[in-house]
Amino acid sequence: MLRLRLITGPVLILALLALLWGDGRMSASLQDNELVRSAMGTADGVVLAALAVLVLAPLLARELAAMLRSAGIAAPTGFTVLAAVAGVVAVRAAPAFAMPAHAAGAMAGMLWAVLSLALIVHSRGARIDGVVAATGGTLLAFTYIGAMLGTWLLVRTEAGPWVLAGAVLTVKASDIGAYAVGMSIGRHKMIPWLSPAKSWEGLVGGIAFAAIVGGLLAWWSDALPDARDHVAPLLGAATGAVLGVVGTFGDLAESLVKRSAGVKDSGRILPGMGGIFDVLDSPLLAAPVVLLALHLR
Repeated sequence: MLRLRLITGPVLILALLALLWGDGRMSASLQDNELVRSAMGTADGVVLAALAVLVLAPLLARELAAMLRSAGIAAPTGFTVLAAVAGVVAVRAAPAFAMPAHAAGAMAGMLWAVLSLALIVHSRGARIDGVVAATGGTLLAFTYIGAMLGTWLLVRTEAGPWVLAGAVLTVKASDIGAYAVGMSIGRHKMIPWLSPAKSWEGLVGGIAFAAIVGGLLAWWSDALPDARDHVAPLLGAATGAVLGVVGTFGDLAESLVKRSAGVKDSGRILPGMGGIFDVLDSPLLAAPVVLLALHLR
């Protein structure tokens, strides 16, 4: 298992870097394309937007739907995918509105549509039992998957692809730090009934390692040619420390879903690591923290 992780991990990192490099190149080539700019508001993140809507949201939603069904909650795969994609679109489209009130209204309208449709779909056949739980599962797909992926797309519109890469790597650095410290000196279990392997010592190690990585990557960002990619080292370190906490919470949140479903992994698509959810559990919920940090520069 460890050998497979050591192979899959670097492959995923290389794939992320290649993807973001391609996204940066594509965005640069589309800067003068009025059709793209009018449709999306910016040419930045076009490749990532397509990946989120066409690949990541559907894959994550399929895994979530399977876990919900294992937990005894009705979750049609197609409808769960639709809810996740709707969340991505709703959040990513928010900046297109000139006034914040209009953006909030559009988001509320999308939530209303998903909620109403979920109630109708899950109560078809004159059913009452399980409708509330199934509707909750649909809204979980909208927020946990869709809204969080959409927020990462907003991060990409605020900065270049390498800032996004640095943020994701900082979150995953907290996983590495927590694992290393927890395995070596971890004695006090954090939440043994939910995640027996996690310890308070590991949490501190993850926060410290994420702060160091965040600070170093922010210091390196001054070498990037685009001024909007520059992040102060102190802000990078502070954000890294917060991401260490939020990343752990994201991991625990997915563990709660898996425990409810009675499964060890969300899927089997990634050798040695499980499913897509098992890899993205910590970065998903970190997106709002990264976006806020960029606004604090």
